Order: sequence, then structure tokens, then C-alpha cells
Amino acid sequence: MMQARRILNYSAFGLCSAPYQAARNACRGTAAKRRRTLKLLEAIVRGTAEFARSIVWARDSSNWHEENNLGDMEVRYLITGGAGFIGSHLAEELLRRGNQVIVIDDLSTGSIENINHLRNRADFHYAIDTAMNRPLLAELVDESEVIFHLAAAVGVRLVVDSPVRTIETNLKTTELVLELAAKKRKKVLITSSSEVYGKGREIPFSEEGDLVIGPPHKGRWSYGCSKALDEFLALAYWRERRLPTIVVRLFNTIGPRQTGQYGMVVPTFIRQALADQPITVFGDGQQSRCFGWVGDTVTAMIALSEHPGAVGKVFNIGNDEEITINELAKKVIEVTESHSPIKHVPYNEAYEFGFEDMYRRVPDLQRVRQLIGYKPTKTVDEMLRSISAWMQNRVCPICPE
Repeated sequence: MMQARRILNYSAFGLCSAPYQAARNACRGTAAKRRRTLKLLEAIVRGTAEFARSIVWARDSSNWHEENNLGDMEVRYLITGGAGFIGSHLAEELLRRGNQVIVIDDLSTGSIENINHLRNRADFHYAIDTAMNRPLLAELVDESEVIFHLAAAVGVRLVVDSPVRTIETNLKTTELVLELAAKKRKKVLITSSSEVYGKGREIPFSEEGDLVIGPPHKGRWSYGCSKALDEFLALAYWRERRLPTIVVRLFNTIGPRQTGQYGMVVPTFIRQALADQPITVFGDGQQSRCFGWVGDTVTAMIALSEHPGAVGKVFNIGNDEEITINELAKKVIEVTESHSPIKHVPYNEAYEFGFEDMYRRVPDLQRVRQLIGYKPTKTVDEMLRSISAWMQNRVCPICPE
């Protein structure tokens, strides 16, 4: 397939004469693919190089192969889940640094709104499709140099309501990404979660610490367990097949474009505060979290992907400024100048009977600091102000998501 693309591209640009049979032999496949091949060859013969440039090779994906003009550009980065909250910020930063970016996202939890401002750029390309589309993903892996794998089921609400979808999405997409990347030896950075630490009590959480997952009949732990298996598989590919892999465990990343639809606490609190609605705190509110700025997260991910010392290792990424959910609610009210009361809702009402939560979630950032000099750039107050300003600039900042 790649041989055929090179032959045809050279012909289109007048660099050499491509034999018909060589191209046809290299492009054997479905009838649709053969028709596309012949169409391109005819265009080359007619000397219409511009037409030849406009066709992108992607197996059986009408969403991709004619809507994106990759031409002969050297695409470097692939982001699965790139229309999501973190993925869209990552795409922005990579583009800002002068790189080429391809995004694949089925918009199940992402949004086309997150990448609308990027769609007309010549260095940005996207496919609206699932990362479990093997032929399409194989083509995109071929086109890329480094893969950021972010596609996953996210959010406590989604995990509780759809455990089968959570487990299958997380495991199957990671398995496929690693399998295809291994064939081409493409570096892969896997995004995991602080959820893998489960019920652990050794604070702060260290990458070398034990993972203490709750019982399987409590569906809430399925997400953390599935992400832990993703980690095991990624590191096994490095040890056994020498596929360069990196794992990052993200700790409550927040910022513009994050939605509260699936249980994310900060956008939910800010939306409620802007509408002067009661701020709903689940449980007694004494559980604590550490919130990391999305800009810091994507900068660290890129730095780790470029550092040879990161391969085969796991890294915590986030902020170690700890805050209880009660304190967070009060800060949101203060930042937004809201009149909202705070309303405590039992976990049994918020999610399901017997729901278990992580009481504290604090990262040990020593490893990532030592390797890339990572340092959080924003305080909680600064992050809340930035997110509040972004939400107020939306068409309907208080509309239910």
C-alpha cells in the first residue's frame, strides 16, 4: 500500500514514470479500492496532478479519504480521541510547534466543536470514525510517526451507567493501536488515569506503588481496572517486542472545553454557579482531589514523547495542590461571584447503591520533574477563573450539556 502511494505520488509530480502494473499489484484489495486506484492512474495519465493530490488513501472510509487532502505532506502525529477535551488541546499545541496532526474520533464523548477552529488548516486532518475501525486506523498509523492514544470511555457517570462500553472501548482500542503500531515500530504514548490507584492509601501515589482495585461487582472500579490493563499491555509491548511505549497517568485534568456531561466536577460546579443553582457536592465533600491544568498536561505529554528516557516507563501528570470538594465548591462560588448554595447529595442518589469513591488522590510528581523539569503553572484559583471566563463566553454558558 505504501509502495503504491509512493509510485503514484512520484508520477503525479513528474518525478518518474510509474508502470501501471506495479501500482495495480501494490493496490490489490476491494473493488472500491481498485476503482480508486484506476481513477488516480487515469488522472496521472491526463497530467492532472492537482486531482491526484486530492485523493487520500484510506481503506473503506468515506469520511476520510476524499475529505482530507494530505497530498505528499509528511504527517507526524496521530491523536486518537483528538476531538475530546485533552486531545483538542494537544492537537493545538502540536500544530503551534509546526507539526502535522491527524485526529480520529467518533465523537462519543468528544465534540466537533472542539476542533472546528482547526478544520481548515492545511496541517490538520481528521476522521470522524471509531479507533476500532482497523483498516482506517492501520492507514493512519502508517501516515504517522508518533501516536498519542487518548481514545477511551471517560467520566464516572459513563463508567457507572455503561460498564460494558467502558471496558470494551478501553481495552479493544488500546489493543488495536499497539498491534498496528508494533508492525511499523511507531512510538505510542498511552494516556492512563489516576483511577488505577483505586483504594490505595499510600499518599502521594507513586508510579512504583501498588494498585488497589475494588471488587468487580462494584462497576465503579471497571474504568481503573481497564486502564491498568492498558498499561500492562503497553509495557509488555516494550519489553517483549521493543515497541517504544510511554504511559502517563493523568490526575483530574481541567480546562476550557471540558464537559460536565459525564460527571466532571469542575465544569459542573461552574455551570451551576453561573446559573445561581445549588452546587451539588456528592458525599460529605471531604474527599480531596488535585486538579491539573490542561496546558501543563499536554506540554508534559509532548516532552515525554520526545525524551528517550521516558520509553518503557509510567509517569504521573497533574498538580499536587490538594483541595477538598467542599473547598472547591466555595472557591467556585467566590470566583464566579455566585449566590449558589451548596447541596450535599448522598452517593447512593448520585450514582448507585454501594458506590465507592477514592477519598484522596494526590500524585507524586518526582519522576516527571526529574526527567523533563515538569512544574504546574497555575493555581486552582487561576484555573477556575480561566474556565469560568471561557464558559461565560460561550453562546449558552448555563445550558445543560
